Amino acid sequence: MHTTTRTTVALGTALLLGAPLTACGSADTKAEAASGGPVRVAGVTVRADPELHDTLPEAIKEAGRVRVASDVPYPPFEMFVKEGSKEITGLDFDLSQALGAKLGVEFDFRPQKFDGIIPAIQAGKYDVAMSAMTDNKQRQKVLDFVDYSVSGTGILVEEGNPEKVSTALDLCGLEVAAQAATNQADFVEEQQPECRSAGKPRISLQTYPKDSDTQLAVSSGKAHAAVITKPAAGYIAKTVGGGDTFDLVEDPEAKGGYNASPNGIGVSRRHDGLADAIQAALQQLMDDGVYDRILEKYGVSAIGLDKATQNAAVD
Repeated sequence: MHTTTRTTVALGTALLLGAPLTACGSADTKAEAASGGPVRVAGVTVRADPELHDTLPEAIKEAGRVRVASDVPYPPFEMFVKEGSKEITGLDFDLSQALGAKLGVEFDFRPQKFDGIIPAIQAGKYDVAMSAMTDNKQRQKVLDFVDYSVSGTGILVEEGNPEKVSTALDLCGLEVAAQAATNQADFVEEQQPECRSAGKPRISLQTYPKDSDTQLAVSSGKAHAAVITKPAAGYIAKTVGGGDTFDLVEDPEAKGGYNASPNGIGVSRRHDGLADAIQAALQQLMDDGVYDRILEKYGVSAIGLDKATQNAAVD
């Protein structure tokens, strides 16, 4: 979810992982999608649906591609396979390739700075945005959103969860790390009245310049927990140290994270019917299990939806 942590989460996570990331056959999937052939994504073969292809706008069918803008890197949504590489991987990339395969066109993924994505779509440079973009009413004024996940703040703890944190209220009385001037730091302060009402001590908030610093605080024992965006927390817990360094707290009352909001594929209104076609393709991927496999691959199953929607944001 794009919040004030957008860039620093990406850089911090990449620094901490310290290991090359693996792609899902980026070059091959692009070639196959362009020809309308099957694509292998997250261990599953995805094939075109001719009926879905027929629902695409004529301009998209003639071009044989959907131009996708994405601000890379932002793990686990979009990232480069390795430092210095131009090859892209990540949740959004894999999902885009699966959508392209279903629709029988190429989803041509291109890096674009986040603050320039919407203006570039309005100018006709791109057809859609896939960049962990939060669907909100302000953005709905210029784009339609096909919502594919919901995410908010997550809690990252040391492997084994020694403090037995299971909800946000369990952070009361603990040392908690957050990146300064972020939604996550604000979230900690929002919990202080809850701690007081429950008769528990205040949370001792530690703020750091970078997201990677908050992770280091936990792994070094300086903090009991770190609060970061839930997708990033899930990916870190799954990948850092082979999955043996951190645990992700799963609160059943906050499946997608605290203060969660929908993330969507932003679709240009220049192409009438494109959002509907993408929504139908996404629903097929949800129904046949491909969508779940992609989320599982990146350790973010908790942010998944059961149904593809459009413009689900309420504020």
